[in-house]
Amino acid sequence: MNLIEAFTNEQLKTEVPSIKIGDTVRVYNKIKEGNRERTQLFEGTVIAKHDGGISATFTVRKISYGVGVEKTFPLHSPNVEKVETIRSGKVRRARLYYLRDRVGKASKVKEQI
Repeated sequence: MNLIEAFTNEQLKTEVPSIKIGDTVRVYNKIKEGNRERTQLFEGTVIAKHDGGISATFTVRKISYGVGVEKTFPLHSPNVEKVETIRSGKVRRARLYYLRDRVGKASKVKEQI
């Protein structure tokens, strides 16, 4: 094992949240403002997930004041405190990019029962 692999294995989180495409999640993200730190919530639907060790990411989309907002979070980042799954979605796609074109109730994902 070389130095780079050893460093990345050291940075990996041991408790990885189990999120799936279509889930509605609440992401607790640390924000630094000057010398203060606070936690900011971002709640939305997971539309994409990219695996790949230390560089694994997931993209969350929400509608805020009629405007679609997407954020991509690194899964193993120390700035992502925790990820809560609110509802589990029933989808048949690996990427939900078609939700970008939907408005209103059409942009909702059915809940998996």
